[in-house]
Amino acid sequence: MAKRNSDSSARADQLKNDLRYLSETVEELVSATSKDASGEMRGLRERAERRLKETRSRLESAGEHLYEDTRESLTNQVDCCDRYVRENPWTSMGIGAAAGLVAGLLLGRR
Repeated sequence: MAKRNSDSSARADQLKNDLRYLSETVEELVSATSKDASGEMRGLRERAERRLKETRSRLESAGEHLYEDTRESLTNQVDCCDRYVRENPWTSMGIGAAAGLVAGLLLGRR
């Protein structure tokens, strides 16, 4: 599961970088062509600006949706863990003690 999260994170970072680069390129293009007064160029520039704004708003919306889904998933996982500990207190204490013992042994070796 950790590998899947790492792959997802790497892909998300790559996508963000690609979109940021594309956005910067479109902004540079719009700025560079701002002095060209021809009607066709003006129309292209306005369309590019409009699409850039639409894409940004969609990405922000998707990011907020992803954040909410992740938050809900984590909340559900925490609730499941809490329920397990409440239903199995002795098992949970045993797991905690074993983890503490292993951590103590590893730290004691230093």
